[in-house]
Amino acid sequence: MHSSLSSSPLLAGLNPEQLVAVTLPAGHALILAGAGSGKTRVLTTRIAWLLQHGHATPGGILAVTFTNKAAKEMLTRLSAMLPVNVRGMWIGTFHGLCNRLLRAHHKLAGLPQTFQILDTQDQLSAVKRLCKQFNVDEERFPPKQLAYFIAGCKEEGLRPRDVQAHDADTRKKVELYQLYEEQCQREGVVDFGELMLRSFELLRDNDPVRMHYQRRFAHILVDEFQDTNKLQYAWLKQLAGDVVDGRLVTQGSVIAVGDDDQSIYAFRGARVGNMQDFVREFAVERQIKLEQNYRSYSNILDSANALIAHNSRRLGKNLRTTQGPGEPVRVYEASSDIAEAQWLVDEIKQLVQGGAMARSEIAVLYRSNAQSRVIESTLFNAGVPYRVYGGLRFFERAEIKHALAYLRLLENPHDDTSFMRVVNFPARGIGARTLEVLQDAAHASGCSLHDAVSAVPGKAGANLGAFVAMVDVLREQTQGQNLRTIIGQVLEASGLLEHYRNEKEGADRLENLDELISAAESFVTQEGFGRDAVALPIDETGAPLTQGPASQGLDPNQPLLQQPMVDVDTGETLSPLAAFLTHAALEAGDNQAQAGQDAVQLMTVHASKGLEFDCVFIGGLEEGLFPHENAMSDQGGLEEERRLMYVAITRARKRLYLSHAQTRLLHGQTRYNVKSRFLDELPEEALKWLTPKQQGFGTFAPNKGAVGAYGSGAGGRFGFKSESFASPPVPPQKQTPSHGLRAGLAVFHTKFGEGKVLAIEGSGDDARAQVHFPRHGTKWLALSVAKLTVVE
Repeated sequence: MHSSLSSSPLLAGLNPEQLVAVTLPAGHALILAGAGSGKTRVLTTRIAWLLQHGHATPGGILAVTFTNKAAKEMLTRLSAMLPVNVRGMWIGTFHGLCNRLLRAHHKLAGLPQTFQILDTQDQLSAVKRLCKQFNVDEERFPPKQLAYFIAGCKEEGLRPRDVQAHDADTRKKVELYQLYEEQCQREGVVDFGELMLRSFELLRDNDPVRMHYQRRFAHILVDEFQDTNKLQYAWLKQLAGDVVDGRLVTQGSVIAVGDDDQSIYAFRGARVGNMQDFVREFAVERQIKLEQNYRSYSNILDSANALIAHNSRRLGKNLRTTQGPGEPVRVYEASSDIAEAQWLVDEIKQLVQGGAMARSEIAVLYRSNAQSRVIESTLFNAGVPYRVYGGLRFFERAEIKHALAYLRLLENPHDDTSFMRVVNFPARGIGARTLEVLQDAAHASGCSLHDAVSAVPGKAGANLGAFVAMVDVLREQTQGQNLRTIIGQVLEASGLLEHYRNEKEGADRLENLDELISAAESFVTQEGFGRDAVALPIDETGAPLTQGPASQGLDPNQPLLQQPMVDVDTGETLSPLAAFLTHAALEAGDNQAQAGQDAVQLMTVHASKGLEFDCVFIGGLEEGLFPHENAMSDQGGLEEERRLMYVAITRARKRLYLSHAQTRLLHGQTRYNVKSRFLDELPEEALKWLTPKQQGFGTFAPNKGAVGAYGSGAGGRFGFKSESFASPPVPPQKQTPSHGLRAGLAVFHTKFGEGKVLAIEGSGDDARAQVHFPRHGTKWLALSVAKLTVVE
């Protein structure tokens, strides 16, 4: 039979397992489709085959995908295969098909014909309006968390009356859920969760409608079945059949296509167990495994197979290829995260230089968003264009911009942009109307927003005053502190940490804020203030800042963390904070790849699902990072991490690099890391160690001369805490200094104009003056460089 079948142009080029899947007789089946095994091709060819052979009409097929992109691709391929009008076919995402169902039966579903759909942002606005109307304490019930609570209930198929409320807080949330439902009903709007739940209820509660669709859709195909949640599976069962005497009695055929080894969305409610439930409840007799991989060489596939074999409760399959072993999987052990990033960038440059690979065919994957910072910084310094896929570059992330705005206000209270960004973030009861009044007052007096606060009357003025006072107190408290301490205090006192601790998905943002402390630590020790600085910030005139203590005539014995940077043109000495803010602004504004430009792709492993690249780097393979420490406490969490690693490995076509670092700056502390267990689960014969295996483990002795050498306190789970250096006192001045300056004198500077000396410190080449310039604010100037003339 198969020989005659495969001669059909439609079936040409299919491998034996694909051919079986495409030409299955009626009945339920599970197709286990491994990574790169041609799953989309099988699905579309199956639909085309059913239509071509008269087993189904275009209106009798329902195909469900997870993304609009996948649905579009299927429709495009189908119209290329067959002369059939695909527009009327029910091929789309869960939400798209539910929308179609509700539009067709809007009266039965209790909706107006023109109901509107709320996206996530609209839903949050609706919840905020509700909270305002009912005077809800937003500190206790943040709107964002209420929106998550409502979405979570709907995903479980629960209406307010069905939710078990064991405590006062949950009872209040349920009450608000009920009010939100009424508000949406009044306004004729539905959110994403409602589309799904309302469709499920429509089918469940209307026998004639359900039976009509059960008869109509004789063939149901579901893509990415491993990503379905509880409600989506329940919705499918309504379309497939009815439960009689506790058993599911079905008509027609349901074909589920998926890969339990690539189920990585448990945090979004996906149930990997749905696949096993499907096999049991639908009494599936046919399980077809698509194991032929068309993407990668066998060294890569052998590594993926060996790794995932350590998971229990798998339906089980092994990827294979006819392409040959290819290059070995390269494993690199770096001494630190900075060294790891430097190695990675050097490798990328070599790959691109020889013309062997386009930058866009190289992907750098990481488990946690915060890891991108060191990699971005190194790519930036090397001038390699990169693009962060499905996310924002480190210094562009909202939480980082908020933190930097607070830090800028410490340096310059008159920075109105920063003031506006955080005056009501986290919320302090300062509304748009208050800010309008403030802006008008500032405009009328020709002063900054900070200086106009006293002009705003009443409660609004008091709230603004409290914000300004908080920033002023922070400025005093952080005087003379090192950069890491300053940032830590600002994050805590501003309320940013508290705000994100209370967010359902705030963990990622907290990791990024921790990484900001690491960024500062690594900046002061490595980039701006060390002798071997890599990327020096540039002041607004474009002049490079001089490098390291020796070139500045500063005391080489003074800890680098506290040494100011000196601009060679103006003599201005920047505090570590000011220099770091300059560095952050420069790095945020440059080196982002232009649209269409050939650029290295950076992304989290989650974002990489469904993509493929010639060359893949997976960094940070350390215990606590990948597998992530949040997932290591239970078997289920660890298996999900292993599936994530499996997804990461199977993105690579030709080359795969794995790396880990002995030390990593995490949360502002240096940790000594143990390599990930995943490296031990890979087959030795597929690997090539670029560094001697186990180098340095157990005998690790840090370089005694290193900046930030290890102190005795243990930091974090694995390691040592780096010391914080305190600023040494400035020696008292014994004789009249040669420059003849003293506090109170009026002076002139060629760039900053006239100013008044506030203080003098240091002596000889080390002397510096603090001068207030009316138009440029207060600056510290190195007197060996700045030419100050006394104004008589």
